[in-house]
Amino acid sequence: MTKQIKKVVLAYSGGLDTSVILKWLQITYGCEIVTFTADLGQGEELEPARAKAEMFGVREIYIEDLREEFVRDYVFPMFRANALYEGVYLLGTSIARPLIAKRQIEIAAATGADAVSHGATGKGNDQVRFELGYYALNPDITVIAPWREWDLVSRSRLIEFAEQHQIPIAKDKRGEAPFSVDANLLHTSSEGKALEDPWNEPEEHVHSRTLSPEAAPDKPTYITVTFEQGDAVAIDGNPLSPASLLTQLNALGRDNGIGRLDLVENRFVGMKSRGIYETPGGTILLAAHRGIESLTLDRGAMHLKDELMPRYAELIYNGFWWSPEREMLQALIDKSQTKVTGEVRLKLYKGNATVVGRQSPHSLYSLQHVTFEEDSVYDQRDAEGFIKLNALRLKLLKRRDSLP
Repeated sequence: MTKQIKKVVLAYSGGLDTSVILKWLQITYGCEIVTFTADLGQGEELEPARAKAEMFGVREIYIEDLREEFVRDYVFPMFRANALYEGVYLLGTSIARPLIAKRQIEIAAATGADAVSHGATGKGNDQVRFELGYYALNPDITVIAPWREWDLVSRSRLIEFAEQHQIPIAKDKRGEAPFSVDANLLHTSSEGKALEDPWNEPEEHVHSRTLSPEAAPDKPTYITVTFEQGDAVAIDGNPLSPASLLTQLNALGRDNGIGRLDLVENRFVGMKSRGIYETPGGTILLAAHRGIESLTLDRGAMHLKDELMPRYAELIYNGFWWSPEREMLQALIDKSQTKVTGEVRLKLYKGNATVVGRQSPHSLYSLQHVTFEEDSVYDQRDAEGFIKLNALRLKLLKRRDSLP
């Protein structure tokens, strides 16, 4: 027997899948629906979602511009950690889910809803990310995951359901989609269908956010990024809000063919998947942040951060943003950033973002100590004892193992 639900907050894009979900929820649960549509910089017009929701009789419709909050409170904290999943993925999809989940739970509280729902499939990571967020923020919430409950297991069945219930279907949605796309201000990801064979190079039309490196200008672009306590605050001396700064970096990265990634990754649910990612601004930001850290972080602090980063990235990828261990790691990371202030100059050229200059009022770089010229601050004879002490265990080991 279907559980009695009074009201559900649905993460609603206005597309075919979530429109089918909206109607299916009304039929299956006989409940009131609240729709929530988040503007995270995906580059789509969101107001049509309001008209569609009204068409279904939805009375409580939330459409919110969350771009600044997204970059300030989620993207920037993640970039302080230089987070990369499996060494290369900048976690563009993963980092958006905690914010959507948080707002759904807040809207549920504000509207008296007793359930939340999402459109993630039963094979992917997003179902885990959404639902771990829901339960972390409201342990008593009911979660409805239609893709794990209904029998609409194919594209043709979705379209058949939509036609039965007079749900408008865009012409480009009637055929089999060549691949699925997820986008926000940080990245675009494409996967499935034509991209499933990891041997086949993706065709150029798959990339929507970047020029190909071959088509990028033959002349490099130079920019300067200013940091304050680990966060980028200005480009070429012009102060910018977090979302505006990432938007400008995206444009610079797009024009110079920066930020493409073809990745076979390990999903949290156990299978491998192939994704094509474009993260133009994030790729530049990562290079710049590591550039300013190279001047301002002590060796021990930097190396500890690098050791912890894979664990931090995995927590975000797997959906544990709201876990105590992620918050503990974040406190450590944020503590490391108190002196990460200064400027980084970068050269953007045909797919590459290269650090070519850096300066900071908190620099630990000492020209007096590293110069090849004569200096009065470093006694090179001190190195002899340092080397001998570090070599002692190696010498003892070799002597032992050389005995008959």
